[in-house]
Amino acid sequence: MTVLSSKNRDDDVKNEMPSYFNLPSLDISVAFPQATPASKFPRCASDYYQFDDLLTLEEQSVRMKVKECMEKEVAPIMAEYWEKAKFPFHVIPKLGALCIAGGTIKGYGCPGLSITANAVATAEVARVDASCSTFILVHSSLAMLTIALCGSEEQKQKYLPSLAQLRTVACWALTEPDYGSDASGLKTTATRVEGGWILDGQKRWIGNSTFADLLVIFARNTTTNQINGFIVKKGAPGLTVTKIENKIGLRIVQNGDILLKKVFVPDEDRIPGVNSFQDTSKVLAVSRVMVAWQPIGISMGIYDMCHRYLKERKQFGAPLAAFQINQQKLVQMLGNIQAMILVGWRLCKLYENSKMTPGHASLGKSWITLRARETAALGRELLGGNGILTDFLVAKAFCDLEPIYTYEGTYDINTLVTGREVTGLASFKPVARRSRM
Repeated sequence: MTVLSSKNRDDDVKNEMPSYFNLPSLDISVAFPQATPASKFPRCASDYYQFDDLLTLEEQSVRMKVKECMEKEVAPIMAEYWEKAKFPFHVIPKLGALCIAGGTIKGYGCPGLSITANAVATAEVARVDASCSTFILVHSSLAMLTIALCGSEEQKQKYLPSLAQLRTVACWALTEPDYGSDASGLKTTATRVEGGWILDGQKRWIGNSTFADLLVIFARNTTTNQINGFIVKKGAPGLTVTKIENKIGLRIVQNGDILLKKVFVPDEDRIPGVNSFQDTSKVLAVSRVMVAWQPIGISMGIYDMCHRYLKERKQFGAPLAAFQINQQKLVQMLGNIQAMILVGWRLCKLYENSKMTPGHASLGKSWITLRARETAALGRELLGGNGILTDFLVAKAFCDLEPIYTYEGTYDINTLVTGREVTGLASFKPVARRSRM
């Protein structure tokens, strides 16, 4: 081929290429017929310690219903949408029909699930696709739960039924460009005016925000200096949301930058139960448990995929599953998953019995995500070259774990939350240096 100068346009490059240069890639089943891609999802092989026995019949039913929907409706299209970094809006009604949005919320058209049922539903969604799991978690365990726990009766009746059916979608906006782990320092302001409030500020990394019908926004009351909560409607004057591009993980999730320029919020959309940053903690307690179950589900999917792949793929005249080092890695992954499931299950029981502390939730989230990263890395090794293709799930899951390792508290911050609880000493802020003078 002729090497073209940088002044040449892409059209000129095409003219220099052979006729087959722009052909679509081979279907993966033709290009690599020896192993089944994740579009036909593998059966569950990761419940080695029979976790189902710890679940009630209702919880088992929820798990199976979600599993079947995700494998049938999402698995065939997830790689395509992940590559395009677009959201499959046509799937939302199918997710709504599962009746898991709203999770543990009782009444108002919400399912009123046990926290364990909510957790296993989260895991089963994440087992197939982490992005769909994050979509539901933001909508349900953050935005909806804030309205359920902190909203007025009128707000609950007005907003929750539609949100529970996923006829409307919500997002939850706490993080700002300058305030991530130090979220309590947020700078977005809420100024009291006649009949309502004026919001000014900026939010970042807000999942679902580019298309959300309702945006739950946290801002600092300029009079009290405390954090308050507000419900902002899509299309409100002064509200701008733009998509964050170039992500390497959770690419289906539409994370956005939110700009608020003198956005008016009427009094009826001020969330009355959010009067300080501490009021967000009762919401985060539940969501942190759900986030811990995301990497559990992702790891299950990785193991299930590797388990099938190693038995189908042959080298040196034998299935990859026949080689000792591959079995060792597979068993290490399996052991991680059993331990992760039991820690997650115990978190649910502690919460149900009002015994769960912030330290419990933080240790669960940080430790589980750490083990999930190890499991993903082992799975990546086991799949060899195909370990970098989204067609075989592991590469996608490997990348999707990275933002989960960070959001809802980084590994380090969650570790320090537990450290503060077990020692009684906080270590979040650096100690001021003393002058030697």
